[in-house]
Amino acid sequence: MRIELPGLFDLQVNGFGGIDFNAPDLTEDRAVEALERMRATGVTRCLPTLITSSFAQFAGSARVLARTTGAAVAGIHMEGPYLSAEDGARGAHPREHVMPASVDDFHRRQDAADGRIVLVTLAPEVPGAVALIEHLVASGVHAAIGHTAATPQQIGEAIAAGATLATHLGNGCPQMLPRHPNVIWEMLAADALFASLIVDGHHLPPATVKTMVRAKGARKTILVTDAIAAAGCEPGRYSIGGVDCELGENGRVSLPGTPYLAGSSLTMNRAIANTVRFTGLPLDEVIPMASTIPASYLDTTTAGTVTGEWDGEAGELHVRRVTP
Repeated sequence: MRIELPGLFDLQVNGFGGIDFNAPDLTEDRAVEALERMRATGVTRCLPTLITSSFAQFAGSARVLARTTGAAVAGIHMEGPYLSAEDGARGAHPREHVMPASVDDFHRRQDAADGRIVLVTLAPEVPGAVALIEHLVASGVHAAIGHTAATPQQIGEAIAAGATLATHLGNGCPQMLPRHPNVIWEMLAADALFASLIVDGHHLPPATVKTMVRAKGARKTILVTDAIAAAGCEPGRYSIGGVDCELGENGRVSLPGTPYLAGSSLTMNRAIANTVRFTGLPLDEVIPMASTIPASYLDTTTAGTVTGEWDGEAGELHVRRVTP
């Protein structure tokens, strides 16, 4: 079935097609190349995402991305360094660069990014987090909760301060949780929070995706890829910000020798198809989760039009053309 849909919008992408946005040797040409490769999967706008690293490494990548022209870069997503230092909750973020939150530290990062940071993911339990959330919101930057082992009270304080998104809900949390209360239930129940989900079949089982979308509702659900350089590539070794990762034959990206995921190899057209299959929702209810809903969340718009082909029997969305 031939379909037309708005250009897709990814709030969290660390790299694509063998190119890492967090790499010390990132150049404008390489960044543009990654964006063009993403465009072939229907993504016309995105937030290149910079993870926890030294300030020097962050600033180098941020300056390159800030200079990248065109509508594709809608801003920068800063994921860390104000995250939980605990294994599991920390994910692939290097422990040595995790730090408390501070307005002064954020200012120097925003200066390096020429004001292009529009979304910050942080853990509410980190010292200084609530004060920083209040500052972010007052300055027009969106605040998200992620990579956290926060208590219900700490999550509530973050929401009261203005946090409006749960970053890749169900991931970036301890491997073992109490049945209740825990961070997943708290953020699922919080009506003020949108939830972004990585629907690659590895980060969340199908039943979990179905339940989370039912709990949040389609209009509060945002699909993200959390893709790293391995996306669009063959299985093998890749890296994100100097951290070695491995893409398996099954498409799973992990830290070698550990059970921990390290981003994904997901493309947004596959995320849409997987969500349709996992939830049973019609395609036209899922497409906005990857296009107009994330755009609206950031108070902006999508760009371009995607012409594709939906194979309902196979559960696959093929991108044929992206215009303009």
